[in-house]
Amino acid sequence: MTQQDMAALDYLVEWARKVRMTPEQTTAQRRSFAYGNTAIENPYITKQMVEEEATRLGL
Repeated sequence: MTQQDMAALDYLVEWARKVRMTPEQTTAQRRSFAYGNTAIENPYITKQMVEEEATRLGL
């Protein structure tokens, strides 16, 4: 990785630290994470199943 690449990466990391997600974005991120991790273990898991279960659990 070049010095220019490192400088760009450092800039992006600093910029990302300042980002604040809305509650809706946090919920969407959490559900996406849950889907991604469960679908690896069980290919029969669907996004709709995760959405329904999260809603049922109040998450």
